[in-house]
Amino acid sequence: MRREGSPWTGVGAVFRRELADNLLSVRMRLLEILVVLTGTAAVYAAIGEIKNVVGEDRFVFLRIFTVAREPLPSFITFLAFLIPIVAIALAFDSVNGEFNRRTISRILAQPIYRDALLFGKFLAGLATLAVFLTALWLFLMGLGIFFLGVPPSGEEILRGLGFLLVAIAYGGVWLALAMLFSILFRAPATSALAALSFWLLFAVFWGMIVPLATEVVAPIDPYDPRSQITAVNTAVGLNRLSPNTLFAESTLALLNPSTRALGPVFASQLHGALVGAPLPAGQSFLLIWPQLTGLIAAAILLFTIGYMSFQRQEIRA
Repeated sequence: MRREGSPWTGVGAVFRRELADNLLSVRMRLLEILVVLTGTAAVYAAIGEIKNVVGEDRFVFLRIFTVAREPLPSFITFLAFLIPIVAIALAFDSVNGEFNRRTISRILAQPIYRDALLFGKFLAGLATLAVFLTALWLFLMGLGIFFLGVPPSGEEILRGLGFLLVAIAYGGVWLALAMLFSILFRAPATSALAALSFWLLFAVFWGMIVPLATEVVAPIDPYDPRSQITAVNTAVGLNRLSPNTLFAESTLALLNPSTRALGPVFASQLHGALVGAPLPAGQSFLLIWPQLTGLIAAAILLFTIGYMSFQRQEIRA
């Protein structure tokens, strides 16, 4: 007998249930402690470095995100590593956990379609990640005001909000990837290892693979200057297949207002430009638009692949 109603019936119920489970889980508490401790350490180190330039630097608040002091890396570096871990921890057992607990058939016996179940789980994971990153961002801004004694300017807040949006999109890619593996593999340990393997590939090994791949795809001819340009463009394109690169380039343009380009630039293209002068916030947002679009498109693509795979799976009572 065919059920009546929209295929999205039940999205709200799944969303509320998953969001409550995520926010109240012990897993989330441990992740919060980890990120708050590491973030506080990075910010404290950065503030120690930039106190001397308060009043001299127009964007002193943005430097809290980017400045590092040995042996601690910058806050951005911490987030680039920790956001994927948080996203994977939220979604690696989101679907196969229902199979292992044998609750999937009971859920789908209700007026809840497969579309609604998968979409509600993804939205709940993304909302959890957004709440988590927003709280961390507010915590960071509060620490900056407390230690520096000056409030951020309107443009710094706007750029900070843009950074928050990019961070959520970046986390959405890893959330969709972990959910995809949760659909493909029945064992949660296998899906977690598969997602972490991709994270290690892009975080550690991608920088080694790209030069080798560039030599094969676009070898340099020492007698042809155009081949060098082709090789550089090929390397940039291959690097941008990594969500880590897209996140790094987006944060660079938003948090370092003097950034005017995110790829190879000829000297002739800089003619008449005030090199080193900060760009308006609107221009920086235009600069990162391809990177932000790429992150969102990657999340949608991975979710779509998972959706198609889930629709083809057999579910027995």
